[in-house]
Amino acid sequence: MYMKKIELLAPAGNLEKLKFAYLYGADACYIGGRDYSLRANAKNFSIEEIKEACTYAHNLNKKVYVTVNIVFHSGDTNGIKEYLKELAKIEVDAIIVSDPFIINIIKDNNINLKVHISTQASTLNYETVMFWKSLGVERVVLARELSKEEIKEIIDKTGMEIECFVHGAMCSSYSGRCVLSNYFTNRDANRGGCAQICRWEAPLHDSKMNEIKSETKFTASSKDLMMASKIKEMIDIGIVSLKVEGRMRSNYYVATVINTYRNIIDDYYDNKLTEEKMNYYIKILERVANREATVQFWNKLPTVNEQYYLGRNEESNQDFLGIVTDYDENTQMVTITERNHFQTGQEVEVFGPNIKPFSFIVPDIYNEEGEKVNVARHPEEILRFKLNKKSI
Repeated sequence: MYMKKIELLAPAGNLEKLKFAYLYGADACYIGGRDYSLRANAKNFSIEEIKEACTYAHNLNKKVYVTVNIVFHSGDTNGIKEYLKELAKIEVDAIIVSDPFIINIIKDNNINLKVHISTQASTLNYETVMFWKSLGVERVVLARELSKEEIKEIIDKTGMEIECFVHGAMCSSYSGRCVLSNYFTNRDANRGGCAQICRWEAPLHDSKMNEIKSETKFTASSKDLMMASKIKEMIDIGIVSLKVEGRMRSNYYVATVINTYRNIIDDYYDNKLTEEKMNYYIKILERVANREATVQFWNKLPTVNEQYYLGRNEESNQDFLGIVTDYDENTQMVTITERNHFQTGQEVEVFGPNIKPFSFIVPDIYNEEGEKVNVARHPEEILRFKLNKKSI
């Protein structure tokens, strides 16, 4: 019997990130337009760019979901009907919304758009899922604050398509419903302006509100989410889509995380997901970000061990050195676009779609003029060096 694979859904803050996500194994990407999207600080997509994204994705038999998921105030509704009609014309695969009035606009104006409910709606029970289902919604992205048993109950009792987060940042509030950003910076987190106040460091005070002299600062920040070790369970209970957070993350982050989860998912379906492989995949995911990660609510309510209450270490533990743009089999010359400092004699690692990662010692480096430089100092510079792949 044919088993349809679970969807791997990637974030894309711009067209370049979208193409990286598909190249490294995403089945679908979620993107935001310049308006009505909760990641206002990301570059985001113009209408023409959304159209280009859909054309590119559909040629690969991939999907594009567009976020229209801010919590709307009356002044935010201007132009929304016209925008939704444009998205339907472009043939986006679905929109992701948190406000029910968007569904009414679609129905009242016969706009041909599928609707997914955003995690911003904080859906935590099967009755609410049934409500969304009664309105013709195709899929619900559940709140992150649910256990495995609660998610399974929702799937079993509703028969609804359920999407869950698998990796990325968590929120100290219910999936984005924080208002601290509003108070401290006048940036509305629920309309795309979150300033991540939970990660700010604050001085400690005693019971009489006297400041305690200490190098340790208080934060209300949660550790990140990483569900790699629970992929089998997520598939087995019937989740249809695994969502990676991070529209503002780098190309390197998107490529590494998506490639790793792609390998985990494929190995599971091919019965090749050994303990050794899983340990390797988790190691890669731990190295790509500078924050600790846990499974959060999956097995139990989070404790102090899933939070950053008293200080944290967020030093980068891995550098993204560059993108390989060409390899000449005849001359064995590699061409890269540099992103970070590296030099001759360093050990580096190469990874990519459909290749096994490998390490090598950097040989002599040459610039575009053929001059030996041996130290790469300039981001975006085109550099070349010789690499015999067969000898590695």
